[in-house]
Amino acid sequence: MSAARRAAMALAVVIAAMLSACGGDSDAGFAGYSRSPAPQVGDVALPRADGSGEVAFRAVDGGLLLVYFGYTNCPDFCPTTLADLKVALNRLGDAAEAVDVAMVTVDPDRDLPILDDYIQSFFADGIALGSADPTVLTAATEPFGVSYLVTDNDAGGTDVAHSTQLYAVDDTGALVLTWPFGIETQELADDIGDLLAGLRP
Repeated sequence: MSAARRAAMALAVVIAAMLSACGGDSDAGFAGYSRSPAPQVGDVALPRADGSGEVAFRAVDGGLLLVYFGYTNCPDFCPTTLADLKVALNRLGDAAEAVDVAMVTVDPDRDLPILDDYIQSFFADGIALGSADPTVLTAATEPFGVSYLVTDNDAGGTDVAHSTQLYAVDDTGALVLTWPFGIETQELADDIGDLLAGLRP
């Protein structure tokens, strides 16, 4: 595949992600957005990166599961989102104990051996998920509306394009809120606090 073709496909992924980000309902009181009806993702599961079992996209009772799809070699969106989320959770204090954070790799060939260390460098109990089986990975990304594209470049390296939203899943397995990249950390903290308090968009 030519470099121009790869660039065009990567741009298509980014445009699709932007359209997805703009497609939710406007939710007064929340900085993030929701979809109606809320997608049910609780029946979807992915293997842990270390092979120690599967994790379903469903929060513990009364808690939240925050899910991010990305890759460890990401130079900007992924580390920025995770760092901002860490700041937001720190602002919640003890309430953050009811929040789990999971990262799903869209670049499993390179990430699976190191994803645990990567996510746990941000969150001590961070959950690393992924599968080298593209069918399994697609089954996980589709309910969230995630787009991604992994290609080889002319220099022998790997290029990855992916949507950059952060997702909140509740204890019923409903995808209750989505945040676009660049959300202010205080807005993120406020939204998470409201969701933990039982408020919904």
